[in-house]
Amino acid sequence: MLATRTLLGDIATQLRAQGRALLVFHLFFTVLATAVLVPLTTWTLTSLLHAFHQQALSNAQIADMALSPLGLAWGLVALGLSFLLIFLQQSGMMRLVAAPKPGRYRATMNTLWQIGRRFPSIAGLTFLQVGAHLLLVAPFVLLIAYCYDTLLGDAELYVVMRMKPPALWYFAMLGGGLALIALWLQALLYARWFLALPALVLDRLSPLQALTRSRELTRGRHARITALALTFALGVAVLPVLFSILFNSLASPLISHLPDRISLLIPVMLVYVAAYTLSIIAVTFLGVAANSLLVANLYRRLGGGMLSIEDSPAPTQSGWWAWTAEAVLLVFALLQAGWVLSDFQLRDDVTVTAHRGSSMAAPENTLASMRQAIQEGADYLELDVRLLRDGNVVLSHDRTLERLTGQALNINDLTLEETRDIDIGSWFGDDFSDERLATLDQVIGLAHGKSRLYVELKPTPGNEQALIEAVVERLRRYGIADSAVIASLSPTVIRDVEEYAPDIDTTLFVQFLLPGALTSTPADIIGLRHTRADAGTVSMVHDSSRELHVWTVNSARDMSRYIDMGVDNIITDRPATLIDLLTERASLSDGELLLLKLRNWLHQ
Repeated sequence: MLATRTLLGDIATQLRAQGRALLVFHLFFTVLATAVLVPLTTWTLTSLLHAFHQQALSNAQIADMALSPLGLAWGLVALGLSFLLIFLQQSGMMRLVAAPKPGRYRATMNTLWQIGRRFPSIAGLTFLQVGAHLLLVAPFVLLIAYCYDTLLGDAELYVVMRMKPPALWYFAMLGGGLALIALWLQALLYARWFLALPALVLDRLSPLQALTRSRELTRGRHARITALALTFALGVAVLPVLFSILFNSLASPLISHLPDRISLLIPVMLVYVAAYTLSIIAVTFLGVAANSLLVANLYRRLGGGMLSIEDSPAPTQSGWWAWTAEAVLLVFALLQAGWVLSDFQLRDDVTVTAHRGSSMAAPENTLASMRQAIQEGADYLELDVRLLRDGNVVLSHDRTLERLTGQALNINDLTLEETRDIDIGSWFGDDFSDERLATLDQVIGLAHGKSRLYVELKPTPGNEQALIEAVVERLRRYGIADSAVIASLSPTVIRDVEEYAPDIDTTLFVQFLLPGALTSTPADIIGLRHTRADAGTVSMVHDSSRELHVWTVNSARDMSRYIDMGVDNIITDRPATLIDLLTERASLSDGELLLLKLRNWLHQ
């Protein structure tokens, strides 16, 4: 009854019979998601940030917002709307294959009308299912977070992965066990309600009746249904990736043999990207449609009814809707290709910032890591600075030395003399046991004339102005104020720096950057977590006459992608890797570089 071969045969037959109508329906929902859901989500999130009087968000601000009643409500609604769109699309495709006259485009119009009439029921089922899954997983997420906080505290991930303390393995066992239990329960619930949507759409049941009907039909078959659904979903997810690899492996050699003339390369690339875009849309459509038809056919095979849809009045020229949709699709592909190529810059112009020095080769924020970064050729040395009790400025990311030394010493309570015997390098390796807290004066002397400084302020409540004045005084005394950058995660601190020393460039580090955020800060540079950066963000920041710096980028693939995106500075723990990459790219011809940028775009 659940034989995969016959199921695939039925799906293939239905795709051949109703392929054009299904494609029109798919394109309609693709446009709906692009034109309505994404802007609506952005607008509501922006409104939420205005309600919190925040636009550029730090970690703490994100946590406060996300855990607030308003933030939780927004997250639930955004998630629910996303799944509602998926459910609506699947519902329409199920109805289309149940139509008695395959191949007629008017069925698409009829289906849209019928799905609109059933919208309240589909929405109710969506929020019941999504809500149940969230309620089921919530306790496990809280338990895993509690285990992490208890065992590992606020230690940074890269430090934990390098040191691999015993607590990491305890957390891996506890967290992994909890995650497996949560996944098993989620899979069980998913299989039990797997057929609720076709029950609601094809047999006109209410949401609760559909859930009950699905439970009856799937009883005793949970394992087989889960295995089949997951296998199918995995295939659907992998298909576009495999296609991209195949497309790239076949087309790239052809392009690489073209003459190195931009006048020829640009139109060829335009066709290349347009063909790729159309192909990916087609592959994605096949995956979405096949998955919807799988659910409908399973429902029929396990005893569910199949609604006989009567043709209700529809436009007599429904075929024109299909042709119009396909023409729009072609235009979209050509525009997409044009946008992609217009974003490519043939030559790379990005500076390299060593995050806490070369912190993968030597312990962070030490003279050893700064010396290593200078040797590797970093343009900037990024360092975190704090104020000692005696007024000296030293390098330290954390408020205390517990992570580096095991001693819970508060840096603001120490004098420079008291730090002379504190070893902050042995945690990284025995070769660095002589490393002590470095002062800002030492780093300035070490880097002068070799690398510029990127100073991130780490004040404690009450000493913000004192730290600002101490850092600015040193930068001016050594004559490097015009080449240095002062950074902070705090919009207030950046505003204070701009007022006290308007001649020094400032960077505001943020987690998110939404439209309108740039009007709220006087910062000269925006530093953005690299996973939040995209071409639109780069353009938005550049349009405000600011630079965009991304942090912390450590893989060569990501580095190459952000170079192509047009960011101005990449902050990395591996400056040598980035410098080698830039050197290699500088040796390429225009044609080779254009092809490389295209490959990076395909692999995004």
